[in-house]
Amino acid sequence: MIVTRLDRVLADRKVTAKELSERIGISQVNLSRLKTGKINAVRFSTLEAICRALDCQPGDLLEYIPDDELSERLGLAGE
Repeated sequence: MIVTRLDRVLADRKVTAKELSERIGISQVNLSRLKTGKINAVRFSTLEAICRALDCQPGDLLEYIPDDELSERLGLAGE
């Protein structure tokens, strides 16, 4: 599973989602969907705009978690 870490990067940079949406020209709704992982795809142009605005790398925003680790993180291991 790919999870987004946008909320962590925003907090580290002390930038609100509203500020970021205004900077990169994306709706707050779409940014919220990205932040919560309720999306299936991200345009490279959007990813580039976020990285430029937050001075970060794509790897700072996205993380791959194998299914077995995901279960452990959610406390579902051994069930």
